[in-house]
Amino acid sequence: MNLTFVKTFALKKKYAYLLIVLILILDQTLKIWVKTHMALGDEFPVLGRWFRIHFIENEGMAYGLQFGGPSGKLILSLFRLAAVIFGFFVLNRIIRDGYPRGLIVCGALILAGAIGNLLDSMFYGLIFSSSDYGIVAHLFPRGGGYAGFLHGKVVDMLYFPIYEGFLPRWIPFKGGDYFIFFQPVFNISDASISIGVIAILLFQKKWLHKQASSSHVTTTSPAEQSVSSSENQSVHR
Repeated sequence: MNLTFVKTFALKKKYAYLLIVLILILDQTLKIWVKTHMALGDEFPVLGRWFRIHFIENEGMAYGLQFGGPSGKLILSLFRLAAVIFGFFVLNRIIRDGYPRGLIVCGALILAGAIGNLLDSMFYGLIFSSSDYGIVAHLFPRGGGYAGFLHGKVVDMLYFPIYEGFLPRWIPFKGGDYFIFFQPVFNISDASISIGVIAILLFQKKWLHKQASSSHVTTTSPAEQSVSSSENQSVHR
């Protein structure tokens, strides 16, 4: 195996994994702080009315979507675990196959986000007491956590209500209704996944076309080069 290829693969893998670790540190630090300092439903402004920290928990998918009660929660957690395992395989594959750096970064973002929410599902029910309205949770409570393994709730807190108010009455169907844009509350893991997916959709032709083009470049082995050199010498004699 080419030594240069091995070094390049190891370096790209190192930086991809460092990005994953950095996102996980930011994600889990903010979640743990919110969980241990805020009661459910508490909020405070960061940038006026347009960016707030608003603490909620959800049993289901990204942006507070729900999925079928306790059984659905277990299925979703197991699916997340399988997705993370598969994600490591895919990330290593695209690094090994020499895909563009942008695609590797996006793969790392998606994998980091999946791991971040998986950690909530796996361990938060075990290490935290229950949060409620007016009640702040404790880390490692004496009586144990609020749920079992793989049944923890995902902590969300990033809220961007860019517009909040009554819509003009001339708007069809929704005119005069109270409207909030953007209403979902999410976390750093959700944002990481969304950024990775959106970037891949936007630049897939560039990244995948570049890889396809490079795969059609033929390489000549040392033995073939030697034969070719011998043939050329014979022609010129």
